[in-house]
Amino acid sequence: METKRLFFFSLGVTLLGVGAVGVVVPVLPTTPLVLASFFCFTKSSTRAERWISNNRYFGSYIENYRTKQGVPLDVKIKSIAFLWVTLILSCYIFQDRTYLPLLLSIIGIAVTFHIILLKTASNPDISDKQTFHY
Repeated sequence: METKRLFFFSLGVTLLGVGAVGVVVPVLPTTPLVLASFFCFTKSSTRAERWISNNRYFGSYIENYRTKQGVPLDVKIKSIAFLWVTLILSCYIFQDRTYLPLLLSIIGIAVTFHIILLKTASNPDISDKQTFHY
């Protein structure tokens, strides 16, 4: 594998790994990281590109991006609920840090607005095929 392809492949794997962590850590933006890893895979490996496009967890991110269909409303609601549950839990666990509730509140509000502003999918059947996390 030539240097350029190896660089993009390694970067793609790293971005995808951080994006996967973002599924459960609400302050990490999963979608941009998965899309960036897809871009890196398109520059490095058709096999990796095909794998991420067909992956049951990350394929929906790529499909949403390609088709510009938007995010199903129920997924938006679940994402915002999950975000706030994990932020409140984090505040409780790290309650000895006085700055944390303010910081997490600001992050939560910003991410909530970002999710709300994402295009909402008009086709209700799309949510059956998607596992769109943010």
